[in-house]
Amino acid sequence: MRLEVSFQKRLGSFCLSVDFEVPDGLTVLFGPSGCGKSSTLAAIAGLLRPDRGSIRLGSETLFDAARKVDRPVRFRRVGYVFQNYALFPHLDVRRNICFGIEHEPPAVQKQRLDELLGLLQLNGLAGRSPRELSGGQQQRVALARALAPGPRILLLDEPFSALETELRQDLGAELKRLQSQLQLPVLMVTHSRSETLQLADTVVQMAEGQVLATGSAADLLTRRPHTDVSVESRFSW
Repeated sequence: MRLEVSFQKRLGSFCLSVDFEVPDGLTVLFGPSGCGKSSTLAAIAGLLRPDRGSIRLGSETLFDAARKVDRPVRFRRVGYVFQNYALFPHLDVRRNICFGIEHEPPAVQKQRLDELLGLLQLNGLAGRSPRELSGGQQQRVALARALAPGPRILLLDEPFSALETELRQDLGAELKRLQSQLQLPVLMVTHSRSETLQLADTVVQMAEGQVLATGSAADLLTRRPHTDVSVESRFSW
């Protein structure tokens, strides 16, 4: 399912102007902190409204300023995992995962819960609260909650930033396996070069609110420095 992103948003004195297309697979938005990666993710999810431009996922238009299209968050079918996981501290693992499917019949919720507990190696933890979980377990619960409603794309904002290096590598490998198994497009934000080289099928390289280049990790991060790539944008103020 192809993702097409082409929009502009002014955030105070910062101008976010992005234009890229990515195919299926695991795509990484790569660049230094503050370059607009997380804001780009938020716009795709519907949490940030661009000033102009459009966002398309497959055959559906999620946002188009000119045509006054702005699909509400709940109808975009986008799974979102925040940097701090944003688990509900007063809910156990079971209720956190099922939060987005509470409208479904109990039998459907149980079936989906059992599937995700097994898929993400969380068996036996359904009754625990988030504070009783390790960082890696919390990350898996956040992933399960995002996957429960059956999203068409999964957005991950620095999902491993709070974890130790060895665990980050292990969970990165699990994420790659999960993406391949589910055949679900994933768009992940990171400023880690090693994570990008480990995980990315496609890299969207960003700096100062703009896209520098789109391509493979090997091409963009090992064959040439990003300073050799000119910044282009189709927008002007």
